Amino acid sequence: MEIREYRPEDCREMAALFYDTVHGVNAADYTKEQLDAWACGLVDMETWNRSFEEHFTVIAQAEGRITGFGDMSADGYLDRLYVHRDYQGKGIASALCGRMEQWIRGQGKGKGELVVTTHASITARPFFEKRGYHVVKEQQVERRGVVLINYVMIKRL
Repeated sequence: MEIREYRPEDCREMAALFYDTVHGVNAADYTKEQLDAWACGLVDMETWNRSFEEHFTVIAQAEGRITGFGDMSADGYLDRLYVHRDYQGKGIASALCGRMEQWIRGQGKGKGELVVTTHASITARPFFEKRGYHVVKEQQVERRGVVLINYVMIKRL
């Protein structure tokens, strides 16, 4: 497995991975209606690309394909972390998360306490808890008129 930084030509494959992961991995914790609202299959590639370029975005790649990705803003918000459904449980999310946490530590040298924040799905919550994140609050978010539960989680670095 290789971990590398994002390139604009990755965006389309990442959008497909996002859709497949949400629908394939999160199906045990969310209804079909919620999954469709979360990932409808229509991603604005220009907006996503701009977001990935503004954030620190890392890609996991194996066997010539993207197996996972994650991105973090300069203020420590871990925005997205998705691993292809066929590559779950192989340490990819941990490697991506570790790389982003390492990056934000480098950004915050001499600036006081660093806190990483994320909005974790029901499915992702145990992963983040194992990495030392804790729930600040449970929340209900609305996507395309459908309510989903997720968790605001933080980790002090």
